[in-house]
Amino acid sequence: MKNKIKLSVIVPVYNVEKYLHRCMESLVNQTLKDIEIICINDGSKDGCLDILKSYKKKYPDKVVIHDKQNEGVWKGRFDGIRLSNGEYITFTDSDDYVTLDYAEKLYKAAKSSKADVAICGFYRVDTDTQHIFSTEMTKHAGKIINMDKNPEDILSINGALWNKIYKSEILKNMDNLPNPPKILDDMMFLLLVFLRTKKMIFIADPLYYYMVRQNSIMMTIKKEQISSTQNAMVDVKNVYNNNKQGKKLLPVLDAMAFLHFALSLMFRVSYDKSSNFNEEMKLNEKYLDLNFPSWRKSKYLKLSYILKHRGSNIKVGIMKKIYSMGLYKLFLKLYRFMIDKLKIDIKW
Repeated sequence: MKNKIKLSVIVPVYNVEKYLHRCMESLVNQTLKDIEIICINDGSKDGCLDILKSYKKKYPDKVVIHDKQNEGVWKGRFDGIRLSNGEYITFTDSDDYVTLDYAEKLYKAAKSSKADVAICGFYRVDTDTQHIFSTEMTKHAGKIINMDKNPEDILSINGALWNKIYKSEILKNMDNLPNPPKILDDMMFLLLVFLRTKKMIFIADPLYYYMVRQNSIMMTIKKEQISSTQNAMVDVKNVYNNNKQGKKLLPVLDAMAFLHFALSLMFRVSYDKSSNFNEEMKLNEKYLDLNFPSWRKSKYLKLSYILKHRGSNIKVGIMKKIYSMGLYKLFLKLYRFMIDKLKIDIKW
């Protein structure tokens, strides 16, 4: 009898033949054997499909291929969720890779603590040189986030999907936003996950290699994409407003909106030479005031509150202070100088 699948790994694939072998090798050789690897070939025009077929031939009981026309990474991820059979689900970007014990360590942590989500550390690696920029999310070993007791601690979680595993039913029951816009990003997806999550656990081990490419979409955003991103975040807030638990979490959501829009989004806008940064910043603040009004006075963003409550969001609190003092533009100039000129990439 076929063993019950413990973890489904969803891998969206699009024109990454240069990196795909490395990713697949790290997945098919996982120490946790009862896994399935669901590869969503999103209309790749290079040799990705042939590579996937070669792995399917070699590992017929482990590799699943869903070949489809190009519809974007988010449609592919939702396709993968629907196809999955695992007790837990995770996501791996096809140009990244994982340690061979990635699945086993996260699964054991989730099961032993009865957590809905387990989170691990990760490496940020330069794609061209293989230089490790930084090792992230490794200072919270054994930490538990209970959404009924300390929900504000989600502010300290990195916004990516890939260094986490999720209880399957949480993702399969995400029927809100059934047709999310392509610009729907990882953090907004996580906010919908958090709404259905009771308990999360951290393990300190860095188990994921996140490859940083200079032309990555994470570094840039077009002006027309900003409104789409803003609309998607309002959709998420509407989901919260229509949920009993969500209404309790609205202050946390407003704080998260500051982190995502006032900081991260404006960082990406700063790379758009065609935009007026000062004007975009004013428009962004107007958007936040209208839709997430408690962001300016949120206790979760105050250093005094953070220091009294374990200090886990200290970086966010410092950035809120810098922003409130009108120094964010200066900070960005210094930060970008470190990234662009000195090649020092430190995440805040």
